[in-house]
Amino acid sequence: MNKIIRFTVVASMIALLAGCSTWNGMSSREKKMVGGAAVGAATGAWIFDGAVLGTVGGAAVGGLVGDQLGK
Repeated sequence: MNKIIRFTVVASMIALLAGCSTWNGMSSREKKMVGGAAVGAATGAWIFDGAVLGTVGGAAVGGLVGDQLGK
């Protein structure tokens, strides 16, 4: 189970860094959405012990919260 959590966190960080490569062209709202999705994915992986649905669900909820905070 520890390998799954580690893999999920590494994959989330890679996705975050890939999103940051276009950081300059993004609005403030989009930046907050990306940050929220990254934090949500890591939190979802932690809470649900690396379960894929927990990670994806956490990313979706985090992205939604970041989007709403960016308004």
